[in-house]
Amino acid sequence: MDYTTSGTIQSWAEEDRPREKLMLKGKAALSEAELIAILINSGTVDLTAVDVARIILKSVGNNLNELAKLSIKDLSKFRGIGEAKAISIVAALELGRRRKEQDRPQRARITCSRDVYNEMIPHLLDKPHEEFWIVLLNRANEVLRPIQISTGGVSGTVADAKIIFKQALEHLASAIILLHNHPSGNLQPSQADKELTRKLKEAGKLLEIPVLDHVIFTDKAYFSFADEGIL
Repeated sequence: MDYTTSGTIQSWAEEDRPREKLMLKGKAALSEAELIAILINSGTVDLTAVDVARIILKSVGNNLNELAKLSIKDLSKFRGIGEAKAISIVAALELGRRRKEQDRPQRARITCSRDVYNEMIPHLLDKPHEEFWIVLLNRANEVLRPIQISTGGVSGTVADAKIIFKQALEHLASAIILLHNHPSGNLQPSQADKELTRKLKEAGKLLEIPVLDHVIFTDKAYFSFADEGIL
């Protein structure tokens, strides 16, 4: 099909536009046949790429594990599938197999303020200036990622609530921990630290992304708002 002369996307038959469907609705919206159709790119004179993909899938009982067992030679027997298209299918399925083989990296789980401190040592130890970070957590209190929000001078840095919760929303965090360092080694929170913590905690309640703690980091020790009962 010549997409440049076939009208709007909405006017195309569903089976003729799996690429556009992926772009508009996301990869999860596509069937297995549509995903394979993207790999093989084109069909035959009387079959669309999706039709060809459905025929291949039907031959293996619509089982992707069985499809992965087919060789390039096996796939090339299907009408509309030459060697190049067969190679594309085999390569894609091999990538999927390798992905399944690899274990997901173990995420650190935060159970106490000491865990937060240890998590941030690689990021904040020996810093001569203040930095403000957040640690994003999933529902199991596992670290999704630490994110630097701002960097400042020797005695202060800025923490913008909009930036903080934008990051939390974009990464689908279930909770966050606030953290900043004091290069001076002073563990006591300032009045500004307390006010900021209060403001961010209230914002977190509204967005259903609770602020679990605010930790002040120094090279030798730390201060936890939660531990001290002032969160």
